[in-house]
This record gives sequence, C-alpha cells and structure tokens, in this order.
Amino acid sequence: MIAVPGSGFAALAAKDATKTIPIVFEIGLDPVTSGLVRSLARPEGNITGITSLNLDVAPKGLELLHELIPQAKSFAAFINPDNPVTSGIITKGLEGPSRALGIQLHLLKAGTETEFEAVFAKLTQLGVGGLILGGDTVFNTRGPQLAALTLKHAVPAVHTVREFTASGGLISYGGNIKDTHRQAGIYTGRILKGEKPADLAVQQATKVELCINLKTAKALGITVPIPLSGRADELFE
Repeated sequence: MIAVPGSGFAALAAKDATKTIPIVFEIGLDPVTSGLVRSLARPEGNITGITSLNLDVAPKGLELLHELIPQAKSFAAFINPDNPVTSGIITKGLEGPSRALGIQLHLLKAGTETEFEAVFAKLTQLGVGGLILGGDTVFNTRGPQLAALTLKHAVPAVHTVREFTASGGLISYGGNIKDTHRQAGIYTGRILKGEKPADLAVQQATKVELCINLKTAKALGITVPIPLSGRADELFE
C-alpha cells in the first residue's frame, strides 16, 4: 500500500513504479489531465485518491490580495522550478487576472526552503506590493516558515493553507488540508480492508476557507474592508 499525500509529482512516480501495489493520492492537480487516472468515476488500475482546489484558487488569491492593497502595482509569485506541472498551472492562472487588474507580475523561483531567504531579499529589491504563495508541496508544507519570513520582511502575502495565516501570515484562501488528508486516510483504510482502488471514485474536495490575520494587517498598515472580513471563515486577532 502506497499513500501519497500532497504531491502530484510523487503520485506520478508511484504510478510509474508499480501496476499492482494499491496507491492513494491527495493532490491539487487534475488527476485525469495529468495522467494519473483514466476518469474520476472509474480510475481503473491500482490508483485512486482525493483532489483539492489549491492549484485552481491562485487567481482568487491574487484578487483578494488586490482587494486588501488596491494601490499596489506589482505582485510576485513563488514557483517551484523542480515541478514544471504545478508551476505552469499557477503561472497560466495568474497571467490573465494580473493583466486585467493592471498588476505587474514577477515570477520568482524557489525550489527548496534553503532558497527562501534569498528570494525574499529579491522581493525587497523589486519593491513588490504583495506576494502569492502556495499551490506546490514545497510551499504548502512550509506555511509557518513562510509566514515568519513575510513578517520579517513586512510583505503582505496570500497563501493557500490556513496554517500560514494562523502563524502570522496576512491571508489564506484554499482547501482544508486536514480534510483532504482525512479523506485520503479513509480511502487507505478501505483498501487495506479489501476494497480495490479501481472501485473507489476519485473524490473532489470543493470546500475553500478564507482566513485573515487582523493583527498582521494592522502591523502592515492595511485596513481590512468590512465586506471582506465579513466573508472570512476565520479571523485571527
């Protein structure tokens, strides 16, 4: 039994490695277009799992950040050069909305956490008004570390995971990782009890959460509009 939480790259590698051992994935990629399964309803073979919206919400994250700091004329987004699939999806998703809002978008490469500090220094040099994070495992699993760096460099940022905002980041918008991990765990348990992956349709998580850290907003001199705070699922003060 192979469980692959949070990494489309690892899920594809697992699929290539075996055609017999059951595999359960939990990813933000489209599992059909990426080649993991033939269809959501009938995954076939030895693999099934859970998909989230954390790659698809990047444009909405940009819009939310713009709503908080409408005066900003340029944003940056981190992409992982070691994962061209997710980087391509994020880049394509952000290009149209940033152009429509009149925002210059800088794409900065950060493939490992050891590169984070240097990339944040680049943000200062560019003078960007905000930062878009998430959509890749490298960023999604390091929410607290990235939150600390945004505080250190006083960068307004949006992430896809709640842990980022709970740790001091400004705003997060995305699926609940605990929920998708739990669903992947349920599928793992069912398979270990004898069910076949081919008989378990790929589940699509559709719930997204908006979290805002009001304390961080105040520290950054940002006034959160009442309509936006009213839409939030969770406010940190």
